[in-house]
Amino acid sequence: MTLETRIVTSGRDAAKAAGIVNPPVHRASTVLFSTLAALREAQKDPVRNLLYGRLGTQSTFALQDALAEVEGGYAAIACPSGMAAIAVALMALVKTGDHILVVDTVYDPVRAFLAQTMARFGVEVTYYPPSLGGDIADLIRPETRVVLCESPGSHSFEVQDVPAIAAAAHAAGAVVMMDNTWATPLYFRPFEHGVDVSLQAATKYIVGHSDCEMGAIICTEAVFPAIKQQAMRLGICVSADDCYLALRGLRTLAARMPRHQETGLALARWFSQQPEVETVLHPALPGAPGHALWKRDFRGASGLFGVVFRDGVSEEGIRALVDHRRLFGIGFSWGGFESLILPTDPRKLHPNTSWPYQGPSIRIHAGLESPDDLIADLAEGMAALRKAGGKSQAA
Repeated sequence: MTLETRIVTSGRDAAKAAGIVNPPVHRASTVLFSTLAALREAQKDPVRNLLYGRLGTQSTFALQDALAEVEGGYAAIACPSGMAAIAVALMALVKTGDHILVVDTVYDPVRAFLAQTMARFGVEVTYYPPSLGGDIADLIRPETRVVLCESPGSHSFEVQDVPAIAAAAHAAGAVVMMDNTWATPLYFRPFEHGVDVSLQAATKYIVGHSDCEMGAIICTEAVFPAIKQQAMRLGICVSADDCYLALRGLRTLAARMPRHQETGLALARWFSQQPEVETVLHPALPGAPGHALWKRDFRGASGLFGVVFRDGVSEEGIRALVDHRRLFGIGFSWGGFESLILPTDPRKLHPNTSWPYQGPSIRIHAGLESPDDLIADLAEGMAALRKAGGKSQAA
């Protein structure tokens, strides 16, 4: 079956659900057994058997089975957030004295977790530039256990050469993790490009409705036991209600993502025509940084991209643009049906990577509204930017 069909059908068992289309919500803590022998039998496989609510219910299992199938991995572990998924996966695979290579454009809370938590346990981290590709081999040490990628970066949108990184990492015996939230399993197939652990902030495109926090670890059979055990030891669990929301969102992923892509490209092209804009950071836009790698490895694009303004556009102008809008929300996260706008500063977020631009930047998430309405809204915002003064005080 095609991936689009599997997105709709995966994780569903009509016989277990009494014919109900979407797997029902199963809330539970205690699970009762008819005999002690039945309990002992269930304990033989706590990953698959209904044993105790913290270890999962039918709702959890349905979501995990669906995510594993659509992402292309062996198994999935549902987590309370994308950050939790990254933390659990890292803690499962490294120990005191180990070394991790992390792309410098990684999700910023991951950087804080590594500096404030993992460092206390004696784990060393080296940040590498997203452009490194196969040359990452020069940074791999005997004690390097994990290489963590994010492609594209969610603020600066560099595309990594994941196959080349994976080849170098595997040659040295390291595991490759990748945050695949931007592309979703629909537009990037991580396990086909050498990734061992795919991480999803399912809060975003998979849930798709800005009403649920959810993360997912999807991995190969080789690393699954260690990661699953770590999640169980930490008491990582998700509510049945949130699993239901994630499953509901997943069913429409293949219908929503083309609209996010189409609208995102329309807005990116519009921004590229504005005289105050220096460049648009959208990997699917011809001529944009990373476009060649994106075209080679990705099947499509999401609705998240960046805009860099020319040096001289003031903070007052950016504030006027961001504040003067009706359809774009100002807020963190992305991936929902609503469009968002947010100022960014990659120079502060990614201190070890050269940033070639001097002007301010913003991040846009293209939602499901009419592209014409969104462009009209942005045009009013750009008019406010020009009125506020396109030049900095120094200029």
